[in-house]
Amino acid sequence: MNKINPVQVGQVVKILRGRDADQYAIVVSIEDSKFVTIADGNKRKFDQAKKKNLVHLEPQPFISSEVVNSLQESGRVTNGKLRFAINQFLSDKSNADQKGE
Repeated sequence: MNKINPVQVGQVVKILRGRDADQYAIVVSIEDSKFVTIADGNKRKFDQAKKKNLVHLEPQPFISSEVVNSLQESGRVTNGKLRFAINQFLSDKSNADQKGE
């Protein structure tokens, strides 16, 4: 992760501020050095992605290759893939918590 862009497209982030606080979403595009658009595929669909300040997000160490590939190929990603990627991250996280990592 570099200083210019602390997040990448396809990366899972935890929302720290706003009505969606403490929920997880995926970065679907990078607007500029301060803002990204995020979606979770459930409450916040890809077509209605939320523009969010990077200060209000906590990047997680998980990047979904399926989301990245879909965005590179077609410029879009299905809401199902977004939900799947977040569920995959949460299951990996809960497994790591159970192992005590």
